[in-house]
Amino acid sequence: QVQLVESGGGLVQAGDSLRLSCAASGRTVSTYTMGWFRQAPGKEHEFVAAISWSGGGTFYADSVKGRFTISRDNAKDTVYLQMNSLKPEDTAVYYCARGRTQITIVQVKDPKGYDYRGQGTQVTVSS
Repeated sequence: QVQLVESGGGLVQAGDSLRLSCAASGRTVSTYTMGWFRQAPGKEHEFVAAISWSGGGTFYADSVKGRFTISRDNAKDTVYLQMNSLKPEDTAVYYCARGRTQITIVQVKDPKGYDYRGQGTQVTVSS
């Protein structure tokens, strides 16, 4: 079993920055693609960003490209999401997830491509 715990969320104003962390325990995630998703009230789960196990490949939703940066520290089994220039429409619960073994490029943007996820951390951006 893998436990994923997110932290770093909070209430900020538009234009501010936040850095989310996702710490894994139980089993290492260092050899897995990891992703960040978000869900706003009444909306579907939305892909935000993903990173390959080595960190050499990163993927972003168009809505966050240029503002968010995903990274990882495999020695710490932790994945990060640096969020800059936050907008009110970024308000959501953000959660990290572990990609399934041999996840494909097409699957990285689909929640079904992941097998474990955390409980999430709330990010609220006021205008």
